[in-house]
Amino acid sequence: MDESRYPESIPRAAEGCLYVVAVPLGNPDDITRRALRVLTEVDCVAAEDTRTAARLLARHGLRKPLVSYHDWNEEARARQLLGRLERGEQIALVSEAGTPGISDPGFDLVRLARQSGHRVVPVPGPSAVAAFLSASGLPTHAFSFHGFPPKRAARRRAFFRELRDRTETLVFYESPHRILAALDDALAEFGDREAALAREMTKPHEEFLWGTISGIRGDLERRDRVRGEVCWGVRGRDPRRPPEISEAEAAEAAARVEALGLPPRRAARELARLTGMSTDEAYRYLSERRGRG
Repeated sequence: MDESRYPESIPRAAEGCLYVVAVPLGNPDDITRRALRVLTEVDCVAAEDTRTAARLLARHGLRKPLVSYHDWNEEARARQLLGRLERGEQIALVSEAGTPGISDPGFDLVRLARQSGHRVVPVPGPSAVAAFLSASGLPTHAFSFHGFPPKRAARRRAFFRELRDRTETLVFYESPHRILAALDDALAEFGDREAALAREMTKPHEEFLWGTISGIRGDLERRDRVRGEVCWGVRGRDPRRPPEISEAEAAEAAARVEALGLPPRRAARELARLTGMSTDEAYRYLSERRGRG
């Protein structure tokens, strides 16, 4: 490959430039040669976790001034870093792992740099979303990424409810201490769909689980604890089927139909009209409710 066709990593003009540098998810050998070259030449590194960044730089024999840039100081620090760009400095932005700005700090600084006319250069590399999808076994011809679901249960249920009729693969992040609750709410809103979950990707204890939401949840529940950051996803709704409704909504519609006192087949047709079920599905659903009563 003729590398002379590619521009040098750092512009020689006296203009500020922000490099958005992807760093390894876990395995330090996943860093790209171009990322190392940029990290060698910039004036400073803005890092989500300066300790993690220092270890990565040291492993590759680099020493650079580090500036903390994380969720708690993002807005104020972005303006400080913009001032350094105005003075013509070259800055590398790195997150704790993967690509900055993807559910990690970075948006404020990138937006300010763009608005001020500075160059913003991506230095691509590891991404947890791409790594997960590539090995998940879920359909990848269309997908959407939704970051971390809300922490509170009611908001999380509403969050999943808004997504349940999407037909593409849905991908999320989650912390290990909330993953069981998130899977519970996903199961309630999506039904027991095909799903996959990865934790500790590229690290010594990397693990992928594949199956259904309930199966993955059962596997995790049997453990003493879940360790490591999690990326997980579910298959989208089959476009050949009518939009899905939650168990609570189905029960509410069934109660309304039962209150009408209709014969079983007419009741099933009415429930099918309200919910999108087939008439046979509605009939079985009403029969099961009568059996439980």
